[in-house]
Amino acid sequence: MTKREEIAKAARIYGERSFDNYAQTRSVAENIRDGLCAYLDPKGPCVFLVPPQGVFAAQNYRSAAYSVSGKGFLPLEPISFGLAVRISGEGDYMRLVLTCRKEGDCMYINIENNYNYELDLPATDKALEGLFETIYQHLLTWFEERVETYDNGNYGSNEIGFNIYRVEDD
Repeated sequence: MTKREEIAKAARIYGERSFDNYAQTRSVAENIRDGLCAYLDPKGPCVFLVPPQGVFAAQNYRSAAYSVSGKGFLPLEPISFGLAVRISGEGDYMRLVLTCRKEGDCMYINIENNYNYELDLPATDKALEGLFETIYQHLLTWFEERVETYDNGNYGSNEIGFNIYRVEDD
C-alpha cells in the first residue's frame, strides 16, 4: 500500500465516523425537537430545529440547523444546533444552542454552555424526559431570575442573553 493509499484509507474511516457522528446527533436533535414540543405543549408545533447562530424563522431548517452544514468535507467534531422554543402566544421564540459530543455509546449534550446532560444511546423516552425537564427548568429559571433581579436588585448588566425573536408562523 502506498502512502497516498494509507491516507485515503484513513480519510475513508474518518468520513465514516464523521457521518456516524452527524447521523447520531441529528437523530438525537430530532427526538429532542419532537419530544420537547410534546412535553411543553401537546397542542401544536412549538419547537423547531434552527441554525445555532444568525436570524431564524419558526421553521425546521433540516440539515442547515447544524453547525457542520456547508463545510464541505464533514468534520469530525462536536455538533451544535439551535432549538427555537415558543415562549409566548404572540409568536416569540427563544433560541437555545445545544452542542452534542458523542463518545462511545453516550451523547454528551451541553445546553447554552451552562448545563451538561449525559444521554445513553440509543436514547430512551425516559432519558429524554430528564433532558426535557432540564431544558424546561433552564428556560423558566432564565426568566424568573431576571424578573427577580429587576424587582429586587440591579438588573443592568453586560450579559449577553438569549436570542428572542418574534416570528410569524407559516
